[in-house]
Amino acid sequence: MNKEEFLSMVDHTILKADAMEEDVKKVIQFAKENKCASVCINPYYVKLAKEMLKETDVKVCTVIGFPLGQNTTKVKVYEAKSAAEDGADEIDMVINVAALKDKKYDYVYDEIKKIKDATDKLLKVIIENAYLTSEERKVVCEICVKAKVDFVKTSTGFAKTGAIVSEVREMKEVVKDMAKIKAAGGISKMSDVIDLYNAGAVRFGLSRTESILKEFEEEI
Repeated sequence: MNKEEFLSMVDHTILKADAMEEDVKKVIQFAKENKCASVCINPYYVKLAKEMLKETDVKVCTVIGFPLGQNTTKVKVYEAKSAAEDGADEIDMVINVAALKDKKYDYVYDEIKKIKDATDKLLKVIIENAYLTSEERKVVCEICVKAKVDFVKTSTGFAKTGAIVSEVREMKEVVKDMAKIKAAGGISKMSDVIDLYNAGAVRFGLSRTESILKEFEEEI
C-alpha cells in the first residue's frame, strides 16, 4: 500500500458538534490537496464542501440519523434526500440499534431499503458494533446485503469502542464481496489501518488522517 492508495481509501472526517466553519474548511482543504476518497461532514456543511470540492474527484460524504440512529424512518429518508439535493455524493446512515436488538429485523431492513431507494447515492450503513453481539452483527450484515447497500460501517466514533479487527473480520465473513466494509472509530495509527485492511476493510473514516499519514510516510 503506497501513500496514494492509502489516501484513496480515506474518508477524512470532522463530525464534532462544535466544529466551526473554519475547522471544517481546513478538513475539506486537506482532503482536496491529498486526494482523499471523500470528506465526511455533518449535513449542515454539505453545501460548503460541495462548493470547495467542485472540479475535483473528492466526494462529499455526510451522515444521516447521526449519531444515535433513533430518528424515525421518515425523518432519515428526508435527511438523505435533503443531503443529496445539497450535493452529498455518499450517505453514511446509522441503523436503529434498539430495533435490531429487539429483533425487529423487518423494520431495520425496511428503513435501510427506503434510504437506499431515496437517492442514487452511495450508501454506507453504520451498524455501531459496540452495542451488538457477534450474532447481532451477523444478522445486520445479512440485512445490509439483502438491501444491497454499498458499504457496512463499523461505528459512528461516538460509542465506547470503534473499529476492532476481529469484528471487521466477522463482518467480512458475512458480506464477502456483496458489500464493502468501512472501518471507523478510534483509528489512530497506521498499524491500525493496516490491520483493519488485512481484515477486510477498504474504506477508513479518519479524523487523524494527517498524523497517520506522517507515520505512514516514515514507515515507507
